[in-house]
Amino acid sequence: MMSSAQEDILSTLKERPAGRLKIYIGSAAGVGKTYQMLLEAQRLRGEGVDVVLGYIETHGRAETAALVGDLEKVPLRQIRYQDRLFEEMNLPAILERRPQIVVIDELAHSNIPGTEHPKRYQDVEDILKAGINVISAVNIQHIESLNPYVERLTGVKVRETVPDRVLAIASEIINIDLSVEDHRERLRRGKIYPTEKVESALRGFFTPENLAAMREMALREVASKVEYQTEEQRLLREAGPLRRPERVVVCLGPDHAANVALLRRGARVAGRLNADWFAVTVVRPELAPGKALSPVRKEFLKLERLAEELGARFQVLEAHSVLDALVGFVDEHGITMAIFGKNRHVGWRLRIFKWLTLEFLNHTEGVDVQIVDTSERDASARN
Repeated sequence: MMSSAQEDILSTLKERPAGRLKIYIGSAAGVGKTYQMLLEAQRLRGEGVDVVLGYIETHGRAETAALVGDLEKVPLRQIRYQDRLFEEMNLPAILERRPQIVVIDELAHSNIPGTEHPKRYQDVEDILKAGINVISAVNIQHIESLNPYVERLTGVKVRETVPDRVLAIASEIINIDLSVEDHRERLRRGKIYPTEKVESALRGFFTPENLAAMREMALREVASKVEYQTEEQRLLREAGPLRRPERVVVCLGPDHAANVALLRRGARVAGRLNADWFAVTVVRPELAPGKALSPVRKEFLKLERLAEELGARFQVLEAHSVLDALVGFVDEHGITMAIFGKNRHVGWRLRIFKWLTLEFLNHTEGVDVQIVDTSERDASARN
């Protein structure tokens, strides 16, 4: 944990303008993200920039390790956990060192208990707030909102994820592209994993089908980021300082799995718009979380935890009228887009859903409405 002196440093640095985040993204391990970051660090140092390595994972790759060379490395911290000694990035030391740029690998990494934050991306957010620029790297399968798609395509459940809001604040995202065959050949030659793990990797995550899907996903993600940044700049030029900021609300319903899919969609939409966003659910006062039975309360807590991980502000609205509660929330918070989920509505439920969304449109102004079919989305959330 930080000492009071280190907390004072962070408080002082927070008064400086926020740092800029640059992310190298790839389809899977071994495309060359770390290598490219180190090349950039060497180039920057040659230009006289004060750049340090906050954390670099070479994975035993000789070519990558050689690039580290004599670049300044912030000493890692050693933390004992469950009778083992682990090395973690040293956030207090980076803040105290105050470089212009710090290179931090493995953005999706989960920290050992005993550090300032559970996740490395949270360390990065502190560094950015302190006015220090960050260069980092992540694989596409670690982006939170893409998690269910990756699992559906590959059968692999990725545990470590990064919220879309982290990508949204990046000033630059660079895709390190590698053809499927070149990627597999690099694996066969032992440039990604040790020789004894190569065959299982080729038959597992690194199949041609999986790599092609991940490669396309990475290309699409970066292309959409560039597209939205270009559109954002155009709108800013046209509207000037009076432009209304984007704000998104995800309107949750009674189906937990559908809500998980809605939250992930909301994260993607808000991330692309670089918008603040909310997740709200409307309940009758007598069924509010504080008064509800234990299973209901657990569902609320799960939704709240996921919403916050994805970067949303979660709110429970107590009201007898769902429509009045949502319209009031939209007016009060300046919402510009509302997202509803349509999940196997039939009979009277379908009629109520159609009535609610139509009346919502009639009672709001300047609010775009997006209806998401959640019937087949994120089925894993039911398990």
